Amino acid sequence: MSNQNLDTVKKWYPNAKTTADTVNKLLDVIENKLGLQPNQLMHADSMCCDDVNAIQYPPRAYEMLGPFKMGGLNGYPFAGVTGMNAFAHHVPEDGAVVVFYAPHIGITKDGTIGEIHRFGQSENSACCGAAKGALGKLLNNQIEKDNITDLDYQMNTIEQIFLKQADRIKSADSQIFEATEVMYEAINERIEELVSKTNYPCKYVVLIGAIFINGDKDMGSFCSYKRFDYIDLTTKERTNLMDDFYA
Repeated sequence: MSNQNLDTVKKWYPNAKTTADTVNKLLDVIENKLGLQPNQLMHADSMCCDDVNAIQYPPRAYEMLGPFKMGGLNGYPFAGVTGMNAFAHHVPEDGAVVVFYAPHIGITKDGTIGEIHRFGQSENSACCGAAKGALGKLLNNQIEKDNITDLDYQMNTIEQIFLKQADRIKSADSQIFEATEVMYEAINERIEELVSKTNYPCKYVVLIGAIFINGDKDMGSFCSYKRFDYIDLTTKERTNLMDDFYA
């Protein structure tokens, strides 16, 4: 991955790092601040089930226990309360739960947002495809309020999230960028709700909210943190670690 590619990503997400650098710094901060090693961390992610996220998943993240997969289309935590409670009770008692959640978006080498060039394909394709699909329906006024079906439950949920912020998304300079911001906010709100309804038999809960950025097939992936804090489960105090992460 060249510095030029990172610079291209930074035009959209100024605080982005490569995914490898992101995970390295994450684990360093947790060790320095909480005194915990990767094998004391039970990791869950709420990311899109898109295959590109599996292809570009950071290898060092596997030093943590897990990951438990909470996310469906575009990273919304469809595993819900049952999923959060299940993985919470897999954590080492002297360790921490680490919840990483992020919608994803593609950025090509030439800076086109909402697309990537995938392996074995001659043309670019949508990324996130679900977000672009829901956005297309929004722009064409094809989303019916409160219409959530069993057949396409996850996609319908994303459509309803976008519909609630229709004016904001439609008026944005980059509609797919703004739709991804809207998606992040919805995921962040739901994660907070799930955390409030879960008992964790460990020392800390670490919450990391971000935008996960997919590059073309030979670019790798990137990450732009929006939130990095931990909850001390003894005192219920929250501490923000964003300054430590970007120091």
